[in-house]
Amino acid sequence: MVRKNHVHYSCAEEGYIYLWTLFAVALAGVVLTGIGPMWQIESQREKEIELLHVGDQFRRAIEGYYLNSSGKAKRYPESLEQLLEDRSSLVVKRHLRKVFLDPMTNSHDWGLIEQAGSGITGVYSKSDKIPLKRANFPENYSAFSEAKSYKDWKFVHAGGAAGGADSQRSKTPKSGVQNPTSTNPFASDKATAGSNPLSPNQPANSANPFTPNP
Repeated sequence: MVRKNHVHYSCAEEGYIYLWTLFAVALAGVVLTGIGPMWQIESQREKEIELLHVGDQFRRAIEGYYLNSSGKAKRYPESLEQLLEDRSSLVVKRHLRKVFLDPMTNSHDWGLIEQAGSGITGVYSKSDKIPLKRANFPENYSAFSEAKSYKDWKFVHAGGAAGGADSQRSKTPKSGVQNPTSTNPFASDKATAGSNPLSPNQPANSANPFTPNP
């Protein structure tokens, strides 16, 4: 008799455990369904911050190359790799430490903005996604607030904006890139065009100035 009751209670306990397991699995599914979209949005916001950061570094490096070019006719780089080793003057300079990945496409396939006969004046992402960020851009990127996609976030040197033509050709570096080294691309937001914000004498700052304040 005792054995029958023992078997009866064991089956009941197993039934309750089974029901609680089903409930836990269903609850976890509901939670994950809600967290998934939130995680995707947060991930996209982080990529936007990174795109602003590296795009601004490209713009400043292009400006540095332009200002460093010798002779009366200033020139822009013909490739992004030339920003890593500028031989346009007697002293070789490095305006950029690496060719960054586009965080939106996770590739080096940047859209290039070119000025006929002068070289690359800027870059932009080839992502068709609609930006989440719509306000609080730095003054020189205020037009980004009306962007229909990340392709409209164009990081171009002001001197090459007029008459610049968008190039749809791909530009993937042939050689591997170096380990990331962060500088502060926003340290001289109001700097004049006559200064080179990536001068070797300028101290590096690892902080991303586009990261929102907590």
